[in-house]
Amino acid sequence: MAISDLQKFLKNKSEAIIITSPENRRYFTGFPSSDGYLVITKTDAVLFADSRYIEAAQKSVKDCRAILFKRAGEDIKEYLKENKILKVYTERNRISVSTADFLKTAFFPCRATPSKRLEAAIDESRIVKTASEVESIKAAQKIAEDAFNHVLTFIKPGVTEKQIALELDFYMLSHGAEAISFETIAVTGAKSSMPHGVPDDSVVKAGDFITMDFGAVVNGYHSDMTRTVAVGQVTEEQKKVYETVLTAQKAALAVLKAGLDCCQADKAARDVIDNAGYGEYFGHSTGHGVGIEIHEAPTLAPRSKGALQVGNVVTIEPGIYLPGKFGVRIEDMALITENGYENLTTTPKELIVL
Repeated sequence: MAISDLQKFLKNKSEAIIITSPENRRYFTGFPSSDGYLVITKTDAVLFADSRYIEAAQKSVKDCRAILFKRAGEDIKEYLKENKILKVYTERNRISVSTADFLKTAFFPCRATPSKRLEAAIDESRIVKTASEVESIKAAQKIAEDAFNHVLTFIKPGVTEKQIALELDFYMLSHGAEAISFETIAVTGAKSSMPHGVPDDSVVKAGDFITMDFGAVVNGYHSDMTRTVAVGQVTEEQKKVYETVLTAQKAALAVLKAGLDCCQADKAARDVIDNAGYGEYFGHSTGHGVGIEIHEAPTLAPRSKGALQVGNVVTIEPGIYLPGKFGVRIEDMALITENGYENLTTTPKELIVL
């Protein structure tokens, strides 16, 4: 969806849209910023930016122009008045209560109305990635995979979780990533049973599983991958759990195609884990969409509604987590295509013992 598509959303010249969330502002303008207001009318589109961003915005925004604001409420109100705007639609789910309250009162007598229909239209567009969006995701994934290959040479008994996480982050940021996708997870030993464990000074020991969940950002688009590796040696139980997760992950990938109910993708992985007797140890969803946000629609979960579409980019990341013992998660990103799917993650998944 482009700004021109949002203009078609407007019924007449007396209506406008104001986008305030950083994610959607960047999606439509191509410009990253922590603050700003994208105002769209039937015939115009303006990014109101403050003095921190205006020079960069004027050089790089797409499909709109950038204007400096000194007092957002007054400057935007004057713009709406000049363009005879009577009603403004705003986002509904991606704005804070304080922002919603500001928008409701700042432009009186022009009415600002949170729009479920507008939010749904934006979300529906964002879940279908364009070729250029996919290329950015692939570039981000390439950096993440290179970081993983690098960190395998760094991991050994005696290094800490924090050191592993920092090594991944430094590699990604020094090899082309504009940011990391989220706070990198690197957990070892018994802590690997925590799906979102926080790295600390815990030390890697022989016989440990290490789970690493991380990603890079390129052109605003995220990547997301998880690998679990072992150090020194593994037990038969560790092997069994790892192979169960790997089989579940491959089972979910195998069914991916346009038109598949999202809950069925989850079921394909969950059935494998349930049948192996580990169902109670897999508590999260099998996957989620990835794009300009690290978590976006669609969601692959037992109660998910809707079906996969060509252009979706989703993660497939089942796991088994045995409290106090260890955990395993394996995660790839997949692009839904006309012929099924393309796995955007090329790193091998067979158990690595360092």
